[in-house]
Amino acid sequence: MAAALSPLLRRLTSTAVHHARTLLLSSSHFNQSIHPPPHTLQSRFRSSYPESSNSETLDSPSAAPLPRTRTPLEKQFETWVDKLKPGFTPREVVEALRAQTDPDLALDIFRWTAQQRGYKHNHATYLTIIHILISGGRYGHAERVAEEVIAGASDASVPLYNTIIRFCIGRKVLWKRAFDVYKKMLKSDDCKPTLETYSMLFTFLLKRFNKLNVSYLLLHSVRSLVRQMKASGVVPDTYALNMIIKAYAACLEVDEAMRVFREMGLYGCEPNAFSYSYIAKALCTKGRAEEGFGFYKEMREKGLVPTSSTFMVLICSLAMEGLFEDAVGVTFDMLGKSMVPDVLTYKTLLGGFCRDGRGNEALELLEELRRRDGAMNSKVYRTLLDEVHFVTR
Repeated sequence: MAAALSPLLRRLTSTAVHHARTLLLSSSHFNQSIHPPPHTLQSRFRSSYPESSNSETLDSPSAAPLPRTRTPLEKQFETWVDKLKPGFTPREVVEALRAQTDPDLALDIFRWTAQQRGYKHNHATYLTIIHILISGGRYGHAERVAEEVIAGASDASVPLYNTIIRFCIGRKVLWKRAFDVYKKMLKSDDCKPTLETYSMLFTFLLKRFNKLNVSYLLLHSVRSLVRQMKASGVVPDTYALNMIIKAYAACLEVDEAMRVFREMGLYGCEPNAFSYSYIAKALCTKGRAEEGFGFYKEMREKGLVPTSSTFMVLICSLAMEGLFEDAVGVTFDMLGKSMVPDVLTYKTLLGGFCRDGRGNEALELLEELRRRDGAMNSKVYRTLLDEVHFVTR
């Protein structure tokens, strides 16, 4: 029995020894992969770490990682921070900000100084940094700084408030904030709205007068601003009064526009070409072409030249009213000022002659217009000639 079991035991023993050797080899390889020898780690670091100029290696105990190179912007920042001695004033901060050519560096200095003990920004530093950020195209940062001012982070000034208003009305999503600042100015004791404030708001509102129904809604805002301007004792100039006239004229409130026009002398203002043009155009659009022509003659006597759109509205209105000689005179005057009517204006004028039974005069007039209008090409001429022939049939 023992002799029979002996070969079996020898085979089992041999198999066990073989498996034990395999496990030992695998364990040794695993440990080396997790814990490589020191010379292996050093060779890895040497291959991935840049060589130093003095050939220092990690084998040396005194070797240390190289310091990170500072950027030029960081060096400039540290230079200006060193220049601002303890106890610096807002005036010194303003000088430091204005000396920067990089708006981001200026903002870093602005933020760093705000964190220093015993220091607080004032209206001058806020005004300076907002100007720098806007001119540098950092509109998002400028908006955040402006919001700090609106929230009361600093004392205020009229130039600071006006700058924020100008910035806000120039950004489509911020225009409501401009009126929030304006309301703060109304409530303020020492930062009341000025003529510049009102002029900016008038200009902004007039740019939105694109449709008649919208214009009527915005006209209420214009009227409200006018009342508040008068109540605060702000004396308007020609520009502000022209904006008011233009608002009334755009809504065909002609009588109101003419009232403001006549009041210009009370404020020491003289009507200019825009004043007359707004009134003349509104009168013609309202169907009062003869009155509009009267304003045109008055402005021409003063040497003032209407805008091209005013010229064309006058020509069409006079032609439709049957005042052809006056319409022709305005047309020649327009061409004499190097301004050219559009095709629709020419058609209205020539068609008026034809409908009045004066087709031959229309043809003669067309030839004269072709002679005076150097910009009239053959295509426009043929279009106008076809119009005359078609209407006279």
